Amino acid sequence: MSHPLVFQLRFARSEFVRGLQGLSDEDARKRLMPSNCISWSIGHLAWQEQRYWLTRLQDKVLLPELNTQFCGGCLGHTPPLDETWQVWHTLVAAADPFLDTLLAEDLLRVQVYAPQQVEFTIGSLLLRTIYHYWYHTGENQALRQQLGHTDLPQFVGNIDDEAPYLAHS
Repeated sequence: MSHPLVFQLRFARSEFVRGLQGLSDEDARKRLMPSNCISWSIGHLAWQEQRYWLTRLQDKVLLPELNTQFCGGCLGHTPPLDETWQVWHTLVAAADPFLDTLLAEDLLRVQVYAPQQVEFTIGSLLLRTIYHYWYHTGENQALRQQLGHTDLPQFVGNIDDEAPYLAHS
């Protein structure tokens, strides 16, 4: 069974996806300053998934172009929605097998990402990623409201069934 924080990450991902259901390519690419467009945020989260779960922890880079198109601090652009969803799904599918191997003791171990000599724990990376998804979920809902969208998801989805509290083991 996956670690409880991995379940929470998957729930945050599913809520991110739920919040974008019914979004058109045209609206996903509209940039309401100073925010990036919604399709960019999808690619940005794919970049983070690759950066943490593949690059930092497995020394792999599946899609190097993400490091210049969707990084924190990269110039904003308005990519096609279907392309960013494809990239996101590819990275999530590549990350999940690794995430499924994590044990409680793995999450506490201090590691160093050599190129920048950055110290981190996998547990902190999981928390940062979960919170990052929630940040962009909220931002995307605000952007959709500004675009005039109605009947958007309210609050958190079915956490009791999909990601209930589980004791750490």
